Amino acid sequence: MLDVRRLELEGVLEIRPRLVADERGFFSEVWNAAEFAKAGIDLQFVQDNHSLSTEVGVLRGLHFQAPPFAQDKLVRVSRGAVFDVAVDIRRGSPTFARWTGVRLSAAEWNQLLIPKGFAHGFLALEPGTEVQYKVTAHYSREHDRAIRFDDPDIGVEWPIDREALILSDKDRAAPRLADLDTGF
Repeated sequence: MLDVRRLELEGVLEIRPRLVADERGFFSEVWNAAEFAKAGIDLQFVQDNHSLSTEVGVLRGLHFQAPPFAQDKLVRVSRGAVFDVAVDIRRGSPTFARWTGVRLSAAEWNQLLIPKGFAHGFLALEPGTEVQYKVTAHYSREHDRAIRFDDPDIGVEWPIDREALILSDKDRAAPRLADLDTGF
């Protein structure tokens, strides 16, 4: 049984899979194709990714892959917590350049489904945070894109001061959305 909550942007969903706990620990089906299909989520994932952010303030994003290697993503946290963000990058969409954010954590056991046409980023809120996500297209270096995490036209409200953020060179040098052909 899945608890699915639709967020402000069409297609972005917060999902809570059932968690069965007892004195030994817990068990959860975090992905079950048949159960997700019953909830209207019919995706074929082809790759699983796993990242570790060792420090609070590690920000990864805003990332996406351009067509024809665009990816739907199902993101979850297996240890720690993140502020997870999806940005609508579909030109012509009524919500173009708008964002939504959700705290994902191992304690809350929630996931975020981010469809194609959205950029994705997350900020580690606890040390040693591990994020795992499934994608519907394989990684393609040629189609890999990034948008500035602090693009003023998007205005993501990251919950940590800018001076405390830890970024890769790629993310620090990413262009603004207005200067980028997203392919959507």
